[in-house]
Parts: sequence; structure tokens; C-alpha cells
Amino acid sequence: MSKPAARLLRLLSLLQARRDWTSTELATRLGVTTRTIRNDMARLRELGYPVEARPGVAGGYRLGTDGALPPLLLDEEEAVAVAVGLRTAANGSIAGIEETSVRALAKLQQVLPSRLRHRVNAFQSYALPIPSRGPQVDPDVLTVIASACRDHERLRFDYQAHSGAASQRIVEPHRLVNDQRRWYLVAWDLDRDAWRTFRVDKIKPRTPTGPRFTPRALPPDQEIATQVARGIGEATWRYQARVIVHAPAAYVRDRLPIPMEVQSLSEDRCAFEPGSDHPEMLALYLGLLDADFTIVDSPELVAALRKLTKRYQRAIDTSQKASG
Repeated sequence: MSKPAARLLRLLSLLQARRDWTSTELATRLGVTTRTIRNDMARLRELGYPVEARPGVAGGYRLGTDGALPPLLLDEEEAVAVAVGLRTAANGSIAGIEETSVRALAKLQQVLPSRLRHRVNAFQSYALPIPSRGPQVDPDVLTVIASACRDHERLRFDYQAHSGAASQRIVEPHRLVNDQRRWYLVAWDLDRDAWRTFRVDKIKPRTPTGPRFTPRALPPDQEIATQVARGIGEATWRYQARVIVHAPAAYVRDRLPIPMEVQSLSEDRCAFEPGSDHPEMLALYLGLLDADFTIVDSPELVAALRKLTKRYQRAIDTSQKASG
């Protein structure tokens, strides 16, 4: 590959990695002059790529839409990650991408070196995916949100809470988080002046997106993930209850499947507020605590416990008759 052609591919890769670049930034990255960058941009346009130029001090270049699809430059680890992701997409929580994932995977495997194909095939042979039981998300919605996060653009959307209440939100989107069952958006809510977590399957974006914003100081990714997990357990479910457990707080924290605030009431009593979309599922989780507990102000959960108790008792009675 000649040096100019290699530079054009590298230039395309940079334009894909970030939305806006100044000519000085691109020249520094590629080790050329700004005049060379201008000439390369002209060549890309001749090849059908919609390179947009913005004049002025704050101007620069960006890769537009509605043109030829530029080649993606992937290193070996990225290529394996993409292939594995495409293989598992049909069992994921994004609706409508099963067939397109297969077609894209076929194209990718055509050009994968044999050593990388072996790695991908090994994963496929020894990994057994379980279809997602969570709500599926429109991939177009994920794309809009991810682009707004990347470009630091305000996002407007209609949102429906678990209670059924509808509202309109204006946020500064920061990060999408997936818990293997649902997608969540972590964003700064401008009306509430606070960080909030939103379920993506409850979001209906309004386009176009809003003006650009300066990103706020943010906690590390691990803290964000913990915040989302805590929100999932405490605030985002349809049913929620306050539970007093007759066991130490440390014991309960160790047995919870996700991080959750547990309030110590005494050496052998604590309280927490779990939630679920289905009270029966919440009742089953409480049974896994292996400790006595009391339900506070949650008739749905009490009814679910009573229903399960009767079912278990029937199973015990039937089993005893069969063994007798």
C-alpha cells in the first residue's frame, strides 16, 4: 500500500473515532502539514466520502452521512470482539438485528485470518447463550443515545415511569450501561439538577438532538456501574417493598445479587428496599436470603408470598403421599 493511500485510511479511522477534528490536530496525528490535510480531504471527497468542513477559529472537519461507507480499521482484539458480539447478538436485548448480525458476521469471517477465526469458533463451540428475557430495545434508539453521548449533545425524550406516569426530559447524556437484561442511560437531568438513571426501553427520543454541552465532572466508570446497579435494585422496578431481615446487615449484603443499601437496625436486624417487575420474583429472591424477614407496607409482595406458600405446601403434601 502506498504511503498516501495508507494515510487516507488512517485519516478515515481518525474521523470515525471522533466527530470533530481541527486541521492542526489531524496534521499532528499524521505527521504532515495542514496543507496536506486539505489535499487529503479533497481526495476523500472525490472517492465519495462526505467530509464536511467548518470555517473559522473553532472550525475543522467531520465525516458526514449519506455517503460511501468508509472501511473500518480494526486491530486483532477489536476484530475478535466484533465477531463474538455479532454471534451473540441474536440472543441479546436489542430487537430486530438477528438477521443483519448474521450477514455482517459472514462478511467479517471472510477476511479474518485463520488464527482469529479459530479464536471466534472456540468461543462459539463452548459458550451456550441463554436468550434474554428482558425487554428488547430498538437499535435506532440506542444509536441516537450513543451518538448524543459521544458528541456531548443534549437529549430530549418522552419517558414513561413504572407507575405509568409520562414526562418529557431534557438531559445531558453521559453513558449507556447494560446489565445483561436491560439497557440504562446515565445522564444529568437539567430540570431536576441531578444525575438520573433511565431505562432505555422506556425512552422515546425526540430528534434532532439539542445543543452541545461541556461534560460535567464525572465519577469513575466503576462508580457509575455501581450507581446504576443500586438504582436497578432500589428505584427502577415496578414493585418495591421495605423488608426487615432478622440477620446482621453484613450477612444480607453478602447474599444480595446486586449492590444495595442495607440499613443496620441492631446486631441481628437490618432493613433494605428491594424491587422487581414481578412480586413473585421478589418473593423468590427473599427466600434465597436464608433468614427470617418481615414485609413492611407491600400487599403485592405479601400476596405473592402467600401464593408461593400454598404452592410449596401442595408440593410437600403431594410428595409425602407419593413416597408413602
